[in-house]
Amino acid sequence: MASFTCVLWDVDGTIADASAGIFPRLRQVYASFGLDDPDPETLKHWIGPPMYESFQQLAGLDPDQAEEAVRRYRELAAGEGYAASVSLYPGVPEVVRAVQDAGIPQSTASTKPENQVRAILEHYGLIDAFTAISGARPGPEGRSDGKGAVIGWALERLAAAGADVSRPVLVGDRHHDLEGAAEYGIPVIFVGWGFGDAAEGADAAHHVSTPDELLPLLLEHSPV
Repeated sequence: MASFTCVLWDVDGTIADASAGIFPRLRQVYASFGLDDPDPETLKHWIGPPMYESFQQLAGLDPDQAEEAVRRYRELAAGEGYAASVSLYPGVPEVVRAVQDAGIPQSTASTKPENQVRAILEHYGLIDAFTAISGARPGPEGRSDGKGAVIGWALERLAAAGADVSRPVLVGDRHHDLEGAAEYGIPVIFVGWGFGDAAEGADAAHHVSTPDELLPLLLEHSPV
């Protein structure tokens, strides 16, 4: 039998690179608060954690300002289209399809708003490869949905669809993925093509540099 009974996927930095749209929108929101333009290194750290959290930790806004900043950001994103300026990492769609073909249920587990996750996967024709979709709730109520919350929802939705969630694995690229997965004792495969550095993935079960390295781990079979 397969080592993993279901696969949870982070989205930004793992399946999709949305930075071409995210970074300009962040710069616009910074400017709207009279903040200096964020440097490239700061921008890199925006990919992964909830934006409500990052507007406080990285931009120095108070909670009320952070809530307004998230609203402004999402207004910009909605106006442009959620799949605008988003590209998929080469080779990753093929891995997703191969896992689907192997009969292993999959779900997203992203702190990106769930409606945005759906829009990206629908745009690229990948939505049918997933048994469940899990992301942050849209609107103010989802402003601080963390990785642990969306992982929990992913497992619940997979189980409700009849999937075996006894041996899940999470594929991700940031330390938030490891922290959220640790709440459920889930191993993480840390990918090297995203926005995290090697130190962030120090406690991951596996590290991969390419999708070709990832696929055998997801399809690996353990002794019966």
